[in-house]
Amino acid sequence: MSVPESGASVVEIRISARPALIPTVRAVASDLAGRADFDLDAISDLRMAVDEACTTLVGLAASHGMLSCRFVLQPEQIEVVVSTPTPAPGAEVRTDSFGWRVLQTLADEVSTVHGVDGVPDALAIRLIKHVGATK
Repeated sequence: MSVPESGASVVEIRISARPALIPTVRAVASDLAGRADFDLDAISDLRMAVDEACTTLVGLAASHGMLSCRFVLQPEQIEVVVSTPTPAPGAEVRTDSFGWRVLQTLADEVSTVHGVDGVPDALAIRLIKHVGATK
């Protein structure tokens, strides 16, 4: 992951890659967006996008794996990178799925990333949501 620009704040949490723990990440996303003066619609969009990204990667995570979620807060946007090591080389996030379309609708930018934090088998979803942006 890249080093954040000056003035940015970073919050990173790690959880076991289990569906039961995703609400914790959702709550952190909501809280951070609220503190960044996002309007209620943008907070809801970010919360749902983070939920979808986490759900997608939990389905691809290694058994007993961890899910990392990094929030980079800048004055006009929040960047979220959700990542996990995968058990199978070449694992991919399906970009032709309904879930991917949901991500594209909720976030201002969305992409997949391979090899996060020097872990070659890690897979990540990167989201950016701008303050005041509505789709």
